[in-house]
Amino acid sequence: MKHNAEDKLLIDGPAGALELLVTRAEQAQAVAIICHPHPLHGGTMHNKVVSTLMRAARDLNANTVRFNFRGVGESGGEHAAGVGETDDCKAVIEWAAREFGDLPLWLMGFSFGGYVAAAAACEQADWPARVVLVAPSVERMPFADLLPLPGPTTVLMGEADEVVASEAVFGLFEDQADVEVVRFADTSHFFHGKLVELKAAAEQALG
Repeated sequence: MKHNAEDKLLIDGPAGALELLVTRAEQAQAVAIICHPHPLHGGTMHNKVVSTLMRAARDLNANTVRFNFRGVGESGGEHAAGVGETDDCKAVIEWAAREFGDLPLWLMGFSFGGYVAAAAACEQADWPARVVLVAPSVERMPFADLLPLPGPTTVLMGEADEVVASEAVFGLFEDQADVEVVRFADTSHFFHGKLVELKAAAEQALG
């Protein structure tokens, strides 16, 4: 299957320009938006986990959008502790709705971006068609304030995560009725050596 390359765009965001990378599928069945890890710890839209999630959605014939939060790359503004980044995500969702029309929304995020994706999903009029959170930052961000999540969600979590405590994630989500938790044995935060497995799990969650 031939895929279009990612196109770089700048759109207006709430704190200045937002830098996007976008793929467009023929007869797309959804639009996937992916949120990257913590900007103050080197997180960008070029992160390998973010790229893996993008490829999973692209290979399922979705349009894809990954973007840099405010203050990262060519995105304007400064880091805003998750609140501003949630506004950035909402702006990208609104742009995608204008750009691609009434396609189902797939919203995904990794680590800090997992919190942002969940927070943005909670503020939508309708819960996204798919929500996939990879190693979501449940301790450093006020994730408990979002619970119970209003709709079906898949959490992909390594059991040997050295950044986000895996037991904190399992403890928070495994009793939630609409949350499916997928465990990855012997897997670190950045899924080193496990990106193939991560892509397959993301495709299953999105499919």
